Amino acid sequence: MLLSFRVANHRSIRIEQELSLVATELNEGTARATGVRSESKSVSVLPALGLFGANASGKSNALSALRFMRQAVLESFADWGKDAGVPREPFALAHEAQEETSLFEVDLLLGKSRVRYTYGFELSDERVEAEWLHAYPSGRRQVWFDREAGRSDDEGSEFRFPGSGLKGHKDLIESSTRPNALFLTVGAALNHPQLSAVHRWFVNNLWLVTTGSDVPARTSWTRDQLTDPRTGPVLRDRLAALLAAADLGITGMAVDPESGEVQLLHRTADGSSEPLDFWEQESLGTHAWFAFLGPLLRVLEGGGVLLADELDSSLHPLLAAEVIRLFQDGEANPRLAQLIFTTHDATLLGPSVVERPLDRDQVWIALKSGEGESMLYPLTAARKARRDENLERRYLHGHYGGVPRVTTGEIARQITLLEEGMQAIA
Repeated sequence: MLLSFRVANHRSIRIEQELSLVATELNEGTARATGVRSESKSVSVLPALGLFGANASGKSNALSALRFMRQAVLESFADWGKDAGVPREPFALAHEAQEETSLFEVDLLLGKSRVRYTYGFELSDERVEAEWLHAYPSGRRQVWFDREAGRSDDEGSEFRFPGSGLKGHKDLIESSTRPNALFLTVGAALNHPQLSAVHRWFVNNLWLVTTGSDVPARTSWTRDQLTDPRTGPVLRDRLAALLAAADLGITGMAVDPESGEVQLLHRTADGSSEPLDFWEQESLGTHAWFAFLGPLLRVLEGGGVLLADELDSSLHPLLAAEVIRLFQDGEANPRLAQLIFTTHDATLLGPSVVERPLDRDQVWIALKSGEGESMLYPLTAARKARRDENLERRYLHGHYGGVPRVTTGEIARQITLLEEGMQAIA
């Protein structure tokens, strides 16, 4: 499970920012115990985190950074070697940022024993400038490897392996690692058991769901899973139940015996059910919910991390709230899958404690400075919100930041002024 993520110099995020999924003392019951202790305190983790903010504040770029880190871990060995350099996206609004490294780091709990790992790297346009992996098998930090470009030991290596934590043929992995490839990726490609365990987390996690553009691909993937004899029967029952629960008029699901196409059954006036052509007759809302459910169920099954960009654009607010509650529910989410989502929908903050699906420490804000740099911070850092506070109203009134600085009626006034100017010219 994911404890925290740090990023710097990626798209609109220039200065180092951190998203933490470690529960605080302000959590009201949604946090899940991990069985891990840090600094003599029990560590509990959040199953969901919502990132709120104005348009272009950097919410999507925070998820993009996590997605980029995953792609780097999966692709640096095979794909980055096709071209020189590193395909990163540094902050574009300051020329000096092009010369600065981009940072990515995750803090994880892995395995049945929930061992903590910290893995990260820094990239320039040309190469991997730094990379590190620390493990805490008994609570104490073990540095498994530490890489720093431009530094060399007595043998001319930029890698260090202090202690005996990392076993196996480290020299072979080091000699196979190009300057623009990650040591972790190469180690996993060479089947190193310890490195493969960390690499596997990136393979199975960080499913990014975006609005609009990837709906057809997610729809096709979900339909393929339904027709797969290994996954189809169980997935079909779960998917049908969630489709019916969304009050879309869907009563069940069938597979056309001739074409093999998945069909959704709809309630008719006489009480029977009839299928509709999925692509031609189903609504866009049905497509969005269907495409969302495939990755959602896969993450719940495996205990992964689902990244949902603009959750409110894909789902009705009531459905979005139920998705959050699904992740919060210990029985429905026994493997502690996690949801990180961005949204503009202040109704998810709820007018009261009973109605809001998020605790105070699960609410984060994205804010963009006058220089175009994005900042991420928890709502609780902006102001000590009381438990019974109306978070929705106070957020919309700007008490926590992250809302557009627009005066009421300002856009209409500007349009009026433009119209008057055009008439004067005419």
